[in-house]
Amino acid sequence: MMDFQAERQRMVGEQIARRGLHDPRLLAAFESVPRHLFVPEEYRQHAYADGPLPIGLGQTISQPYIVALMTHLLEFTGSERVLEVGTGSGYQAAILSRLAAEIHTVEIIPELAAQAEKILRELGCQNVHCHLADGSLGWTAAAPYDAIIATAAAPSAPRPLLDQLAESGRLVLPVGDRLDQELEVWRREGKEFKRRSVIGVAFVLMRGEYGWKTN
Repeated sequence: MMDFQAERQRMVGEQIARRGLHDPRLLAAFESVPRHLFVPEEYRQHAYADGPLPIGLGQTISQPYIVALMTHLLEFTGSERVLEVGTGSGYQAAILSRLAAEIHTVEIIPELAAQAEKILRELGCQNVHCHLADGSLGWTAAAPYDAIIATAAAPSAPRPLLDQLAESGRLVLPVGDRLDQELEVWRREGKEFKRRSVIGVAFVLMRGEYGWKTN
C-alpha cells in the first residue's frame, strides 16, 4: 500500500519547490489535493511521478511542475474569478479551488466532464462550477475573468478567451501544434493585450471552434 501523503510531500519538495516555486499558498494547495484520485487505477502508483499520465480518451493529466508553473503564472491573490478551458481529470480545477474564489471549468468530452465533476464534488470543491461545452469559446455566462487557464494547445490564443478577460486579467495557455508548443502568458491592458512566452511545453491539442480541427 503506497503512502500517498509521503509521495505528495516528496512531489511538492522535489518537483515544485526545488524548481523555484516557493509561494506558501501554492505549495499548500499541492500538498492538500490528492492527485492519485484523479489518475486511473492502473496508473495510480505513478500519480506523483515527475511527468504526465494518460487519463483515457486520448487525454492526459499534466506533469505536476507544469500544473504548478501555470498556476503560479496566474498570480492569484485569493479573490479571483477563474475560467479553466479543458477540465480533463479535474486535478487543475481542484488546485485552483484552493487559491481563487470562483472557478468555472469547461470540458468538451462528456465522459471526462462527468468523472471530473464527481471527484471534485466528493472532495468538497464547492467553488468549482463544471460545464460541458466548447471551452475554446470560453464561458460567457460568468465573464469577465481575472484569470483564464487553458490545458490544451491552441493554434493561437482564442479571441473569445482574450475578450472575456477582465482589466489586468491574465491568460495562460500552450500555443502551437503537436510538435512545437510554447507556454504563453497574456495580460489585458485596456483594449490591448501583452504577450510573453515562458517555456516550451507538450500538451494535447485543443478541440473546438478555436482549437485544432480533428476528423
